[in-house]
Formats: sequence, structure tokens, C-alpha cells
Amino acid sequence: MRILLTYKEIAVNRLNWLFLVVFGSLVYCSSTSAQEHIIKFATIAPEGTTWMNVLREYDAAIRKESKGRLGFKIYAGGVQGEDKDVLRKIRLGQLHSAGLTGFGLGEITSKVRILDAPFLFEAYGEVDHVYSTFGDEFEKAFLDNGYVLLGWAEVGFVYVFTNSPVRTLADMNGVKMWMWEGDQIAEATFKALGLSPIPLGVIDVLTSFQTGLINGAYNAPLAAIGMQWHSRVKYMLNLPLADASGAVVISKQKFDSLPRDLQEILVRNGEKYMRELTRKSRQENAAAVETLKKFGIQIVEINSPKTVQEYWEAGKKARRSLVGKLYDEAFLDRVEKAVADYRSKHSTSK
Repeated sequence: MRILLTYKEIAVNRLNWLFLVVFGSLVYCSSTSAQEHIIKFATIAPEGTTWMNVLREYDAAIRKESKGRLGFKIYAGGVQGEDKDVLRKIRLGQLHSAGLTGFGLGEITSKVRILDAPFLFEAYGEVDHVYSTFGDEFEKAFLDNGYVLLGWAEVGFVYVFTNSPVRTLADMNGVKMWMWEGDQIAEATFKALGLSPIPLGVIDVLTSFQTGLINGAYNAPLAAIGMQWHSRVKYMLNLPLADASGAVVISKQKFDSLPRDLQEILVRNGEKYMRELTRKSRQENAAAVETLKKFGIQIVEINSPKTVQEYWEAGKKARRSLVGKLYDEAFLDRVEKAVADYRSKHSTSK
């Protein structure tokens, strides 16, 4: 009798194990169908900056809305390299998405560099008008080159920072000015201003100030603080050189691999949080100028309308010199006309 019970127990145990195996397989299949889709994302923006704080909020939002099925794995502070390095890794499938500066965006489609053109904009209203007018055109250009735009992430108005006061174009002659290596916009701009800029990677700027290789650079005030450049300069020329663009993009290959509902979550939240980033960047760039003053940075004002006009003429010369290299003349004419039309109808207060 005891032997029969043992056989029964064995049979029951076998049934239990069979149940566990089948149930476990169902659970596995269920978890696989709802698996987390990880988007490997890289940017040169340092941790702790407004840029990264908003990106973390974006990540948290899509994880929550997708119930953990979608999220970013973020590589901040340039640990995956500069924009060109990141784009190369995206092409190789090592990364999927990036927060790029205008320089990096131009590697995808060169015409987008018009957004970084020197002395094109006087006010944020003009910037917004151009993005609104040409946004669909830029978005299509990204798509045609294998990327989906998740949202514009403007860096803000860029200013020249130096170790000696610069007011006129003649003052510029003594500046050992940095330019981002390979950036045709920066090269054309400073050549039009009479300089021979020194090409370096953005991650080399701080040490190059320390060694004396350069004594001038350009950036948005908030970014200059975030990258610690403010600790190596003494002056800021209070004339916007350009409005620096930026955006979050994802490879079309990775985007197409996502389920439709996750695509919608990613795009909708991307637009939302990048708009918020632009709003915060504009506010905090203005506040950053006051912070720079507290750090001892002197703000150099230009009181001569003639001098301002000389800078604007140099900007026009630089923009025209890039026709056939980054964009065609007809496109430049369209953008300049859009800015002029807006300016004629609105005030230019920033």
C-alpha cells in the first residue's frame, strides 16, 4: 500500500512539474511579448545640466506610460565621444539615439546648419518662426537620411568668450579663437571676422584654455557654465553670434523596430519634453549671464551701431560663402526672407 502511495505521489509530482514548466513557459512568452525596448542614447551634455535633467524626465515619462516596456540607456557627458563619434556608432548599431548639436545634425543633413548661421537672428521670435516655417522640411530631410526627429532641443544664443576685452572687429585680431573641428559654419564665421580659428574637439576646449593654446571660444552662457569654460575666461561680448540648434533623433531602423504604440509614446513625449527644454534653456541662459557676472566675467557692450552693422555684414558674408557647401542659394534666400518678413512685423526684444 505504501508503494502505491509513493507511485501516486510521484505521479502528482510529475503533474506539478509539468504544470510549472507549462506555466513558466507562458509567463516567459508573456514577458517576452512585453519586453523592455532599450534605446541606447548618447550626448555630450554633462550630467546635472538642464539638458540632462529634462532628458531624465523624458525617460521617466516614457517608462511610466509604457509600463516599463520602453526606456533610454543614457550615456551623458561625451563618454561615447562627440557628435561624429556618436553618429558613427549609431550607423554601426552600437547606439540608437542621440542628443546632437547643430554640428552633429549637419552630419545627417547639411541644410539644417542654416539654423546655426551667424548673425541671422536677433530674437527668439524669429528663431521660432523659422523652425515653424521650415520644420517639416527639416524633418523630411532627417527621415530621408535614416533618422526620425523626436524633438528640437535648442542650445540658445551663442556668445564669444575671451580673456581680453573684445568690442570691435579689430579687437578680434588678437584672439586665438577655438572652432569645433570640422564645423564649416564656425570656420566661415570667424574667417569673415578676420580670424584664423584653431580647430579642436569640444572636449579639448577647457584644457586648451589652461595651456594657452586658445584664449577665445563661443557657447551659450548656460552651456559655458555647464562645461566649466567660465572658469577660464574673463569677458563675454554681449552680441549674439548665432542661435545654436540641437535636437534629439533616433535611427529610423531602431524606431521602425518598436511597436506602434511605443513609437507614439516616444514621439509625443519627445515633442513635449524638448519644448520644455527649449523654454527652460531660454530662461536659464538669461539667468546664466547674471551668474557669469557673479563669477567675475565682465560683459562687454557695443555702443556703436556702426560696429554692430560690421558684425552683421560679416555674418551675411559668411552665410553666402557656404552656398553650395551646406545649402543652396535658393534655400538661404527663403530663410533670410522669412526672418526679414517676421522682423518687419514684430519687435526684436529677446
